[in-house]
Amino acid sequence: MRDVLAELLAIWRAGGTAGVGTVVQTFRSAPRPPGAAMVVAPDGTVAGSVSGGCVEGAVYELALEVVESGRPELERYGVTDDDAFAVGLTCGGILDVYVEPISRHTFPELAEVAEDIERERPVAVATVIEHPRSAWVGRRMIVRPDGIGGTVGSARADTAIADDARGLLAAGRTGVLTYGPDGQRRGEGMRVFVASHAPSPRMLVFGAIDFAAAVAHQGAFLGYRVTVCDARAVFATHTRFPTADEVVVDWPHRYLQSQIDADAIDGRTVICVLTHDPKFDVPLLALALRLPEVGFVGAMGSRRTHRDRLQRLREAGLTEAELARLSSPIGLDIGARTPEETAVSIAAEIIELRWGGGGERLTAIEGRIHHDESL
Repeated sequence: MRDVLAELLAIWRAGGTAGVGTVVQTFRSAPRPPGAAMVVAPDGTVAGSVSGGCVEGAVYELALEVVESGRPELERYGVTDDDAFAVGLTCGGILDVYVEPISRHTFPELAEVAEDIERERPVAVATVIEHPRSAWVGRRMIVRPDGIGGTVGSARADTAIADDARGLLAAGRTGVLTYGPDGQRRGEGMRVFVASHAPSPRMLVFGAIDFAAAVAHQGAFLGYRVTVCDARAVFATHTRFPTADEVVVDWPHRYLQSQIDADAIDGRTVICVLTHDPKFDVPLLALALRLPEVGFVGAMGSRRTHRDRLQRLREAGLTEAELARLSSPIGLDIGARTPEETAVSIAAEIIELRWGGGGERLTAIEGRIHHDESL
């Protein structure tokens, strides 16, 4: 919903009703992930996408129908690869799309949720998308770390959904939860889609060199909140790093420690150490590699620099298990030479580790194109 929030909010504030289709679950090589949304405005205009073009027409027609009827619908799109083109889902994947009418009446909390998302305050929207009693479908709860709003129909179901939704929110994950009709942990009948809107993941780039500017640009492109840190004020400037959200002048290990103390590092955080200077990167990596939760730690340097760095880290007391968490030399082998090409190489490695890819050319391998999240 984040990608179409501005368009949806404009319709909501004007007192209109939008037909909104949201991908809630995918199987095989589905083109868009859970949470991808498409908004059909009262004038028929469209924002967003649920399939990259494959089934947009069918979802558009269903969105018009649910606005007219006022009843949400859950529809599955997906066929085998052999006949996918005839139906329109050319990738051969399967996706469940929940289509609902959204207005001030059906979603009175939308403005508050939008404000949370804009201010990067964690919030999750839990919506009943399937239930034996049709009256439950479309009911929703707003789940925040410190409280919940709304109800799906019973205290038992509310408690179960709130607990599980908080877990998804803490991990920054969006997905479908399954319960018995009254929220029983065992059983089937009720499906709840939890759309988590957590703050953007962080990318910490240490070393204000020309490669860092390119890495910061790639990080911003991928949706990270990027911080560039260097102890040298003459190099660490906003002018040199216009795409970074923050440029910090501080010793790298001291800044990282301040972020750890502020509980600002989590399992989605990626750390790119580009200094390749022992006085900066050894104390920084000694701290980073001991973090219980961090998504990625990579360091730039030649093979010789890497061997020297490992020896210095061992002398600093790091174990082999801790050293195994280090990606060094950073990046994938794609033949990169320029700072921009190297940044693509680094971004590719981060994506590969997140989703479990192998780094091979797709034309040379068989099987699924898309992978499940691994980090």
